[in-house]
Amino acid sequence: MKIKKAILTGGGRATRLHPITTTINKHLLPLSNKPMIFHAIEKAVEAGITEIYINTNPGDNSLREAIGDGAHWNIKIEYFEQTGGPQGIAHVVNEAKKFIGNEPFMFYLSDNVFLGSLVPMFEEFYKGNYDCMLALSQVNDPQRFGVPVFDNDNKLIDVWEKPQNPPNNFAVTGLYLYGPKIFFDAFDKIEKSDRGEYEISSIHSLFLKNDKKVGCKEITGWWKDTGKVEDLLIANGLLMEKMSPTNFLQQGKIENKLNLTGNVHIGHGSFVAENVKINGPVIIGENCILENCFVGPNVSIASGCIIKNCHIENSIILSNCEINSDLYIANSIIGKEVKIIKKDLAEPKSLIIGDKTTIEI
Repeated sequence: MKIKKAILTGGGRATRLHPITTTINKHLLPLSNKPMIFHAIEKAVEAGITEIYINTNPGDNSLREAIGDGAHWNIKIEYFEQTGGPQGIAHVVNEAKKFIGNEPFMFYLSDNVFLGSLVPMFEEFYKGNYDCMLALSQVNDPQRFGVPVFDNDNKLIDVWEKPQNPPNNFAVTGLYLYGPKIFFDAFDKIEKSDRGEYEISSIHSLFLKNDKKVGCKEITGWWKDTGKVEDLLIANGLLMEKMSPTNFLQQGKIENKLNLTGNVHIGHGSFVAENVKINGPVIIGENCILENCFVGPNVSIASGCIIKNCHIENSIILSNCEINSDLYIANSIIGKEVKIIKKDLAEPKSLIIGDKTTIEI
């Protein structure tokens, strides 16, 4: 039976990304000027998924408004609120039980970015007739993740959640395939961990202890769990570097195209002045104005921004920002409607700064 249904995560508070995520759902943060969760949806559709169920925080309609009902991808998308507060990602899956029924499904943590195709993993799942398939990746800090445990014959025998002394440097990534009913039968048999959560590693450990056929596959290409600012910036840059040159269109007004090097996308209604230099990969949204600045590489600028008199590289600028100051900005994420404007040094500065904000001038 082919997998046609998927559960994608859209909840959580992403406190490690404050203050940006105090006003925007993490899964809507733009990577290569596209909401992060759109990348997950596209990967799912490529693998054959036709129905997606996205969990949301109670009262949060932002995902529904941004994504819609799935018609954009010619699939069906529905939403369900997470009830009872944060109780672990295994609990998220169980909340979608009524949607999945007795069918196989994929569970995808939408803040995980995969550059490679998911199709080979699906094909191996079908070919091996597995009950469950886990995607693995080698990392430098496996103690932050679920970690697979292998015996002397390299057979998967257990999964440990965030072990202090990991037995290897593999992490179980945020992509899981399950056969019919197996997950929900197991959920009723696990208990909350010491962290007070239903751990998905407990589900997989239970499978293995009950002789279920659990496979694992090291994913091809690149994977990142975008839990920190630096992770988002790396993902943004790599996604742009992997994009086809045909995706970089110059649709706005550009006074000197000789000042553009590498892959550069400029959206409709944007204006790039003569004294602007852009070193791709760079994506500039619609209705932006750029004057007397140097931009790139690895910069995405959302629609409605005004960028003047500055140097920006390896950064994500959200919509309707104004930056007009002789600053060198790098490795930064700047939220919506932010203004950074230079005033005369002799004048007093007026600052309105939100919680957990860092300013380096």
